Amino acid sequence: MAQPARRALPRRLRRVGPALVVALALPAAGCATTSAVEVRPAASSSTVSTTTTTAPATTTIPATSSTTTTTTTTITTTTTTTTTTTTTTTTTVPRAEYHVQDHTPYAVAEGVELVHPAATVELIGFHEAGHDGSKQQQVLDTAAPTVTLETRGRGTGSRTAADIVVPPDTEIRSPVTGTVVRGGTYVLYCDYSDDFVVIEPDARPGWEVKMFHFDGLQVGAGDRVVAGVTVIAPRATPLPFESQVDEFTAEPSNPHVHVEVIDPSIPDIPTPGGGC
Repeated sequence: MAQPARRALPRRLRRVGPALVVALALPAAGCATTSAVEVRPAASSSTVSTTTTTAPATTTIPATSSTTTTTTTTITTTTTTTTTTTTTTTTTVPRAEYHVQDHTPYAVAEGVELVHPAATVELIGFHEAGHDGSKQQQVLDTAAPTVTLETRGRGTGSRTAADIVVPPDTEIRSPVTGTVVRGGTYVLYCDYSDDFVVIEPDARPGWEVKMFHFDGLQVGAGDRVVAGVTVIAPRATPLPFESQVDEFTAEPSNPHVHVEVIDPSIPDIPTPGGGC
């Protein structure tokens, strides 16, 4: 008897041997499906009908856990305190220190004694004279405080002239005993009016003691003057500019009178660019 033709099973349902092959076709979730699959053993003509019942698929949905997150934002406020410090600087202006000299001697220039031209003196500033015949002044122990100023490039001695700082409106007296040779008004530095006097000292006939930077000359040529006694002028001249000696005095600076001893026999070579 001829064997019935074998029906080819799908590749996914094949199994080697006589065992049964059951293929389950899963339906869509939630639907019941009954499928009949015909399985033919390899060496039997018997037909086995197998009915497979597929229960509806139950899909379990897990419970949804809801978590509420509360975020608290803390705002920090920083308060900055600014402290302002005010610094007050007080500048103390030095007050003039006057020294009562009572017209005592302050220097000697080769035998010519010179006295303070005022009773009260603040300072004596020595510097280079402008005349080549000017003599170096030797400071005495009775002198007011002194300072030697920086060079002026004149080629003369460092103490051949003295700027004697005195209080305002203090009368100016003769620094030496002798005879007035000449005196009057001249133009200082080609711009400023100033008074001067030239005295021939008794100690050195033919020499000259020159004094200027005062106001109101009260003596004339031929007059006899006595050191520390004879009034030459009522006051010193306040100069409208800063002098070298002012760097060492109080502020505002007091006026000063200039004194120097000159040997006129020594020719004077004028300073280039100086004088009028």
